[in-house]
Parts: sequence; structure tokens; C-alpha cells
Amino acid sequence: MTLTFLATITVKPEYMEEACQAVTAICPATRAESGCIAFEPRRHADGSSTITIFEEWTGREAFDYHHAQDYTKDVFAKYQNWLASDPVLVEVKPLEG
Repeated sequence: MTLTFLATITVKPEYMEEACQAVTAICPATRAESGCIAFEPRRHADGSSTITIFEEWTGREAFDYHHAQDYTKDVFAKYQNWLASDPVLVEVKPLEG
């Protein structure tokens, strides 16, 4: 069973560009992970300093593997200063099936 998440990351406005660059920088490595089906970050169009990431993984093991990678840990370490609030991770399921 795949795992699908929407991660909402609210960034302090003064760190938004750095946060976007950091997330963008890990996209190629993340997408190359064998358990990654989709990893699609988006910046909110309303001008807020919010990033939403659509993530789909082959399972919990793949999701955990991603979070154990040095490049992921590096972004999380940077988040310590950049975030306005804790990230919100919501698991979503298909409407059909």
C-alpha cells in the first residue's frame, strides 16, 4: 500500500527564498530514491510564505528511508531557524478504491 502525504511548511517570510532553494535542491536525490513515487513541492500562489509538498511513497519503509538521508536531515536542521510553525503532515487517500 502506498503512502501519500501533503506536507505544509510555513516559513518565516525572511527565509522563504532560502527554504524554497533548499527544498528544490533535494528534489533530484529524493525523486531518485527507489521508494519515491512523487515528490512535488509547490509555493502557495497567495503570496504567503508557505510551501506544500505532495509526496507519494511505496510504503512506510521508503518514507522512513527518505527522512534518514543526510540531505533531508540537512533541510530539517535549517528549518529550525526558518519555520514560523511546525510542519503539518497529513496522510491522504484516494477517493476511489
